Amino acid sequence: MIDLARQAHPGCNFYCEDICHWQTSKQYDFILAWDSLFHLPLDQQASVLKKLTSFLKSGGVLFYTFGDDEGDHYDRWRDDDFYYSSVGINKNLEVLLENNMLPKHLELDQFPEKHVMMIAIKTGG
Repeated sequence: MIDLARQAHPGCNFYCEDICHWQTSKQYDFILAWDSLFHLPLDQQASVLKKLTSFLKSGGVLFYTFGDDEGDHYDRWRDDDFYYSSVGINKNLEVLLENNMLPKHLELDQFPEKHVMMIAIKTGG
């Protein structure tokens, strides 16, 4: 997918890294983490979310999804086993607020599935 994106948008930078360990000094206007963070180890959920908030400029937008549940489990999808984890809605909100993020939209967008969509903006603080 990264190769296809690079071909379609040769003027853009694309990174393929492990977000649990990746560091950058760059600041971004927008970060999208769709259907990805809930595949991280449970003990990395809050720290990666905090890291993403630190990568944003003031006024930057974080648009991401996570699970409306607490804990971790494996599930089957299209004949493959997938790992899922989440610290839940309250902990996500707590991490955002502690890191100068203003939640603007939270939606359980695939009800009855436990899939949450969040949009938050980095404040000047």
